[in-house]
Amino acid sequence: MPHAIWGINKETSRWHNMLTHISISNYTIVSTLEMEFTGGMTVITGETGAGKSIMLDGLGLCLGDRADPKAVRHGCDRAEIIASFDVSVIPAALAWLRGRDLYTGDECLLRRVITTEGRSRAYINGSASTLQDCAELGEMLIDIHSQHAHQSLLRKPVQRQLLDAYAGHLPLTRQLEQTASDWLRCKRELELLNSARDEQTARGQLLAYQVQELDELDLQQDELAKLEQEQKLLANAEHILQGAHEALELCETQESGTRHTLQLISTDAHITEAAANARDLLDSAAIQLCEARGEIQHHIDSVEINPQRLDEVQRRLEDIYDVARKHRVLPEEVGALHRGLKSELQGLADGGQRITQLEQDMSSLAQNYTVAAARLGRQRRGAAKKLLKNTSKILATLAMDQCQLEIALSPRESADPHPHGTEDIEFLISTNPGTPTQALGKIASGGELSRISLAIQVVTASTGTVPSMVFDEVDVGIGGAVAEVVGKLLRTLSDRAQVLCVTHLPQVAAQGHQHLQVTKISDNTSVETCLSRLQDEGKVQEIARMLGGVKITKQTLAHAREMLET
Repeated sequence: MPHAIWGINKETSRWHNMLTHISISNYTIVSTLEMEFTGGMTVITGETGAGKSIMLDGLGLCLGDRADPKAVRHGCDRAEIIASFDVSVIPAALAWLRGRDLYTGDECLLRRVITTEGRSRAYINGSASTLQDCAELGEMLIDIHSQHAHQSLLRKPVQRQLLDAYAGHLPLTRQLEQTASDWLRCKRELELLNSARDEQTARGQLLAYQVQELDELDLQQDELAKLEQEQKLLANAEHILQGAHEALELCETQESGTRHTLQLISTDAHITEAAANARDLLDSAAIQLCEARGEIQHHIDSVEINPQRLDEVQRRLEDIYDVARKHRVLPEEVGALHRGLKSELQGLADGGQRITQLEQDMSSLAQNYTVAAARLGRQRRGAAKKLLKNTSKILATLAMDQCQLEIALSPRESADPHPHGTEDIEFLISTNPGTPTQALGKIASGGELSRISLAIQVVTASTGTVPSMVFDEVDVGIGGAVAEVVGKLLRTLSDRAQVLCVTHLPQVAAQGHQHLQVTKISDNTSVETCLSRLQDEGKVQEIARMLGGVKITKQTLAHAREMLET
């Protein structure tokens, strides 16, 4: 299957092109596609279904869009898209790359790989990156306005985001969102603690009683084992002493007999080796019997008959056993129980301190939120006036001079900190003089909504800091003289930034500095999308095709030339 590669147009070298190149492999109906872009306004046209938006879809993947494994070209294992940007004059992007050790020069490469198994990998300058990082960097490089933007404009969150982006106070909105999020988190935790307060109070009273009881018991480490051992000695003192005295007498008798035996074989007549060994053993036995007798005597001395001490030990053991039975634990587990109950009681006490801390945190966060929200509200009102003024000027050129656009900033019902500020933002419109403004979806027709959306996008894009903008069939529902105005608006916008526009209107296509044509080639086995860069006569032929008609006539060609010349 063929593919096209084209270079930079020297006629447009006065522009600084930000998006410089895209390479697409095995994506949907594309086998291999290489696209180089220049500054100014580039238009992309082609028959319906030829794949004009494939490049934009691939670009979106490099910028962090979710991937569908079904988009991999049939018969291939994976798809790959690479987008190259010149970031030499984008300070925010340079700082972002350097801050993450991803800076490799003025050229920045975003790469995305998708497999049929559902795996997806993203890279920034060759380093594996998250989709979130790709999206965050992409916001500094390019702004994509989709053909469905007029539909999303009906949603109030989108309207709020448009106004905030236009005002350029996104850092303040993020700060406000974080403050409100922290306040709401504290509130939820405080509610949980307060809801369990009654139960915790009752539990705390029980724990205090139990801990006091165990404190009074004052069980020391290893005390239980020592008491049980002492109790056995005291309880069996008489029997122990009787047996010990008998053992002591036997040791004395045995020691005496052993030493007498030793004397009998210690004469000069007993000179054999066996007699010598016997003497050694008898001598050792006599010594051990002597030592054993000493230990038995120590044992006798340590045992006393003490009924009073026995009574004390037994009462102490009974106290320990009683507490163990009360708490349904083994006696040896009483110490661990005591430590556990004290820890839980301390936790409840800390919970009370946590409630106090949360209340203080919420008060501080609410004060910070009030200051930031008031500042954001002032900036929003100022930005709304400016946005309305500039948008109304453009709407007048789009045959909507009778349209009255309004941005309503109404106070929220709840006084609690809200992540999106204290105002509820909504775009309202009246398309006929004397009629009250209402929500966009209730008043504007499809064509009117498209023109309103386009006007807002042009205004917000013209004041933005993003150096490249893509418009994907944002001119849907527009025709005639209005379409020519739209084309001129986009061309004027390209004086400030790189503009790529997918369009089906000849009036818009005629305004492009560069013209790329998408065609679809198919045979019995496969389908392929190709792109080509049109030169003078090629532009005339494509504009003539877009003007309509089954057959391109001389009049159609003349009209196309006239559009391009003017």
